Amino acid sequence: MNLFENVLLNHTEGPRTVMDRKIPIGKYIPIDLSVFNKDLENLDISNPSVCQEYIDKIVNYDPHAVAYGGYLERRNLYIKSPGFVGKGEEARNIHLGIDFWAKAGTNVIAPLGGAVDSFKNNAISGDYGPTIILRHKLNGIQFYTLYGHLSIDSIHGIHKNKEFKTGEVLATLGDTKINVNYAPHLHFQIIRDIDGFMGDYPGVCSQKDLARYQKNCPDPNLLLKITPPFIG
Repeated sequence: MNLFENVLLNHTEGPRTVMDRKIPIGKYIPIDLSVFNKDLENLDISNPSVCQEYIDKIVNYDPHAVAYGGYLERRNLYIKSPGFVGKGEEARNIHLGIDFWAKAGTNVIAPLGGAVDSFKNNAISGDYGPTIILRHKLNGIQFYTLYGHLSIDSIHGIHKNKEFKTGEVLATLGDTKINVNYAPHLHFQIIRDIDGFMGDYPGVCSQKDLARYQKNCPDPNLLLKITPPFIG
């Protein structure tokens, strides 16, 4: 574990969520959307309706539950999006953040204080849709958190350097139409070096680029501590 990962790990105790605080951690259900999940072999989860039906089943049709997971998960979710499968190039199918699948309109919470670094509506099919990136500093280390698949209202009325406190409502989840063809969810990603990106940063990578992105985008659960063994 490197210095940055240790800073994230030691900053919080017990679970810290990025979703509506009214939803208890006990209603967070792990979900596996990887290519290794045999339940998905005959399902086209790139279809948002099919994906939503599977998520509903995982959370036992509870509209107030959250399905979550996906860090470094190899997925078939992107196979119909041309931005992920280029001609003659290795497919980008390894997920670099944690997804939180919940109903559209669910509040998104800042898990730690920070300021808006950039925001943008990435409106191309298969992208993030409305996106906010916050800038943080812990123990002298500057880094960023990305929040993708938001509602369009989430990027209205904000501005660069607007500050958000820990636990403050940052945004709400967008529906399938505005989040460019995904079932409603939040993509949450930690980024050490933003590398000049504005309102965007790769959330999926290929196998050949995995080592570089994994170093720059550590497991969000180091900070959130939702998944065992971190859960309190």
